[in-house]
Amino acid sequence: MLSEFKAFIMRGNVLDLAVGVIIGGAFTGLVKSLTENLLNPVIGLFTGQASNLDSLQWVVTKDLTFKYGAFLGDVINFLITAFVVFLIIRFITRIMRNNKEEAVQVNQELALLTDIRDLLEKQASK
Repeated sequence: MLSEFKAFIMRGNVLDLAVGVIIGGAFTGLVKSLTENLLNPVIGLFTGQASNLDSLQWVVTKDLTFKYGAFLGDVINFLITAFVVFLIIRFITRIMRNNKEEAVQVNQELALLTDIRDLLEKQASK
């Protein structure tokens, strides 16, 4: 059982997943820091509030408060993360597309060489 578990862990896709989760966690912390330390103060300039979006709230009654600033911060974090993931996927898609086009071009060259070989064989047999 231990050897099976070791084989499972040492598979490439499991290791790739582990690296992805670790980098994703670090990236999330980076985006959160970017939002809190750089973007929130800029937004605070326009809203007239402190440099923290969490302080933005709508108080309906003493017991009912909507903290929409914290929600806005989370939306900004999500949008930044989603945009970076979009850019990564777009980059990988372009690389894969270029590799497929190169493979197709190689096949076209092979087909052309095969045609030339066939023509040469026909000429030699005449």
